[in-house]
Amino acid sequence: MRILMLSQWFDPEPTFKGLAFARELMRLGHEVQVLTGFPNYPGGKLYEGYRVRLLQRENYGGISVLRVPLYPSHDGSALRRIANYLSFAVASAIMGVFLVKQADVMYVYHPPATVGFAAAFISFFRRIPFVYDIQDLWPDTLAASGMLKNGAVLRMVGVACRFVYSRAAKLVVLSPGFKKVLCERGVPEDKIEIIYNWCDEANMRKPGNKAQRHELSGRFNVLFAGTMGRAQALDAVLDAAALVAASDPQVQFVFVGGGIDVERLKQRSSDLGLTNVIFFSRMPPLEIGSLLAACDVLLVHLRDDPLFRITVPSKTQAYMAAGRPVLMAVRGDAAELIRTAEAGVFCLPEDSKSIADAVRKMHTMTQDDLAAMGQNGKRFYDKNLSLAVGVKMFETVFASVAR
Repeated sequence: MRILMLSQWFDPEPTFKGLAFARELMRLGHEVQVLTGFPNYPGGKLYEGYRVRLLQRENYGGISVLRVPLYPSHDGSALRRIANYLSFAVASAIMGVFLVKQADVMYVYHPPATVGFAAAFISFFRRIPFVYDIQDLWPDTLAASGMLKNGAVLRMVGVACRFVYSRAAKLVVLSPGFKKVLCERGVPEDKIEIIYNWCDEANMRKPGNKAQRHELSGRFNVLFAGTMGRAQALDAVLDAAALVAASDPQVQFVFVGGGIDVERLKQRSSDLGLTNVIFFSRMPPLEIGSLLAACDVLLVHLRDDPLFRITVPSKTQAYMAAGRPVLMAVRGDAAELIRTAEAGVFCLPEDSKSIADAVRKMHTMTQDDLAAMGQNGKRFYDKNLSLAVGVKMFETVFASVAR
């Protein structure tokens, strides 16, 4: 098949539905072209060696990449974020109609939802059916994150999303909960496929140990890796660290990543006088895997919001692939995945006592028991969630749409 990938984000930006996905499709015998923007995520600044221009063509080992202009931004400003989303949607819609090669099927990565309009526009004029990969439910995510609070605007976004759903040939979602919600909103059940996300497998399986990092040596390290923003609600984790400090001084909470809340969380940790909390800056993928391997427990935490009960945070798959035990502080589908895999322990999100109790419980477990949880997660990932498994499922969906 000839496959067109439409995504606002693509390598060198961190995205698991990027170059690795395209290469696996090409390995299976398909021709792949990519329509994307100029790299600026997640910092909102253009990557070194790039500048915004009318268009730029690149080639990644036979994968043709067309970059179109956008307004680079990814901060807390709703207006600048909207400008970022809309600029790419308009540019990709226009350039896509005139400059991409004909394809049998178009794969479309959402978020942002604005890319769905570009997909519908290209699909209409070029007669290319598209598969819409929904990673965030809009307007739910906008409301939950606090990006938009106006009820009328959120309802308009909902209407716009339903229009895109109606134009797509197939919808792919990341969890059973997403499918349930979309069915309740009128999407036919047979139009929706569940394909769990995979992770950056090569980098998540780097060897590592505490001896390589003096900050971790001699401690029982609980790691949170990823974006630190409003949705992650990490104040509860700092409060849990304060509770654990008195009874289990060997336990250390490790935060690594970026996000709009990082500096505030650092200041709050300092104000609380927490000596069992350390922060690392955002790391390249090549380094993060070895850090995961060096820590004892890997934490997933999101705000206790109904939306997050039907999602599976992408770090879940990365933690499982790394073969480390997971402390899951997200209700619903993500917790069920960990329970099914027997890969970790569940605690209540935004409940500092529950988090602290779970950390203490894992600290008292034997190394063999912790290792068994990690290996359970790794086996489950390889069998059900891996890149090879997921891409084969996408291939089947693409073939049904192309026919």
